[in-house]
Amino acid sequence: VIIASLTISAILVFFIVPLTIVFFIYLTNILLLIYQRNNEVKADPLSDVWDSVRKTIASFWDIYARIWHGYELHGVENLPEGPGILVYYHGAIPIDFLYFLSRLFLWKKRLCLSVADHFVFRLPGLKLLLGVTGVIPGTREECLVALKNGYLVSISPGGVREALFSDESYQLMWGNRKGFAQVALEAKVPIIPMYTQNVREGYRMFKERRFFRQLYESTRLPFTPPYGGLPVKFRTYIGKPIPYDPNITAEELVEKVCKGKFLFSFQTKTAVQALISKHQTIPGSIWKALLERFDKRRK
Repeated sequence: VIIASLTISAILVFFIVPLTIVFFIYLTNILLLIYQRNNEVKADPLSDVWDSVRKTIASFWDIYARIWHGYELHGVENLPEGPGILVYYHGAIPIDFLYFLSRLFLWKKRLCLSVADHFVFRLPGLKLLLGVTGVIPGTREECLVALKNGYLVSISPGGVREALFSDESYQLMWGNRKGFAQVALEAKVPIIPMYTQNVREGYRMFKERRFFRQLYESTRLPFTPPYGGLPVKFRTYIGKPIPYDPNITAEELVEKVCKGKFLFSFQTKTAVQALISKHQTIPGSIWKALLERFDKRRK
């Protein structure tokens, strides 16, 4: 009985915060459904009709971000006034990205549409929430329409694979993905790199096992659960934009993102990796990330 109790306690400690986040997400969707039914709202989820409830959602997550992670957002001035593509590193749980979306809406009243993996749309009971918060499947056509309508569009080229199999070394796992560059060229918009400090110290995955990697590659479903949820310091940094260049190919644009030619004079590093190198201790340290909650100086 004692061993069973200790085991259950350990499991709860490891998974309680991720499960709490899932609970809050579903609770948010339930509240949206109640709001929709009581007010007989039939408008498009992206329309301004939803802005009041969108602000309420953003305020809740921003308060959570401030209390639990002392969340900070830097570099908002690097975002273009019009459309653009945000490219970011994917943590084990993209809770940092949810914090960014919330604060951006509260500060600028801007809705950034988010490209999500197909499995997200298979999750039951989240359709309205995904619509109101601007989560899209990320097909080329949908991204082009969103950019044409003036939205910011965010994408993590590493996606679920990066979430599952990257670690405290913060290795980018983009593979050969260059669709975001092709869309940026076709839409004639800039690419903006983004990264959240300590995102892997807050939430982690168990060390990679060949079985789980093979299982993911064959099913494209994330079977490995995240754990953690420690109140480490989160700071999101938005880098300088890589401007549209009509004389460049998609491959060259990906290379520019990789070589960071326009970012903080990092001539040979990736744009996103440059942000990681500038703002992240590697390998990541949970203790240092916790202590940064008490460091009032901006790193």
